[in-house]
Amino acid sequence: MNSNPSPSNSSRFEGCTLTGALSVLTEVRDAVSVIHGPAGCTHHNFSLLHATHLANDRLEVPRLLSTRLTENGIIFGGEDALEETIAQALSLSPASVFVLSTCIVETIGDDVAAICAKSRGVPVIPVPTAGFLGGVFETGVKNALSSVASLAGPADAKTLSANLIGEKNLEYGVDENAAEIERLLSRLGIPVNLRFVRGLGTLDIGRLGSAAVNILREPALRPVGEDLEQRLGTPYVDSFPVGLAGTCRFLEEVGRICGIDASIAVEEERAHQAEMLGRFDDIAGSRVHFQSPHPMLRGDPGAEAICTECAEALDLSVDPDGAAIPLPYPAPVGTAGLGRMLHRWRVLIREKRRG
Repeated sequence: MNSNPSPSNSSRFEGCTLTGALSVLTEVRDAVSVIHGPAGCTHHNFSLLHATHLANDRLEVPRLLSTRLTENGIIFGGEDALEETIAQALSLSPASVFVLSTCIVETIGDDVAAICAKSRGVPVIPVPTAGFLGGVFETGVKNALSSVASLAGPADAKTLSANLIGEKNLEYGVDENAAEIERLLSRLGIPVNLRFVRGLGTLDIGRLGSAAVNILREPALRPVGEDLEQRLGTPYVDSFPVGLAGTCRFLEEVGRICGIDASIAVEEERAHQAEMLGRFDDIAGSRVHFQSPHPMLRGDPGAEAICTECAEALDLSVDPDGAAIPLPYPAPVGTAGLGRMLHRWRVLIREKRRG
């Protein structure tokens, strides 16, 4: 357990393991997620997920059930309550059920895996999500992705397609980022096979192993990439593309894995980047300085390099007296993401000029 009391460095500051897992599992649309623990754990996450859906014009309600453990269940064990709640979940006719453990359940030692292993005609899959021993939001995402992947097996044959692995489903702009990856892959003639996991049915997950390449949302998901490569034989690219040069390297890396000459695609993308940068000629030569988006927020490791690259491309000078530009968090994805970032820069630079 992380015992450092500084909130900027503590595991607790990095979010709840259960929430990370639910951000993945609730995107399996025909599944039900059972949260084994006190009702408050479910209420908190239901409220967060529902509000996020509404903010993105999605009207569906997260399919969550709670075992509603109380003092009695915590003292004498909650396995009976879990059995009853799984039965309740099955009465809703889901295609799959995910069972998530909470901190208190791991503390009292309920055998969640054994209960889930019973034959019920529908897959009931345990997902380890108790974060009290140092797990964080990211841990929940990784554990959930690996658990959902257990529904897939190796494909008879690979197709020239790509899976997007571990998108940040609570991130504003998640669909815009996916659209940018689809655009870039189309330069290589590669379609998206699955967004794993976003808006899938349980049967769709069976196609996971048929793609030629997995594209991870961020390097932190490398353990998931390694796991899927071992299980399904699918190589991976360890991050969505960031930066001008990084976007071109992404095309080259995907092309290498898929046996495609990416030189024409890279040339076309560089021309597209030049056109995008040309739309911001009005701020060329301006003075800027970069700063953390928030004192308590640990920034994206590559954000400063990306900003410096764009500043050089637009002949911006970095000056302490220049317009204050917050470092992006997370880093913008692809050329389209950089365009949105530069639009925000333009607003801040114009405000500085007027000021």
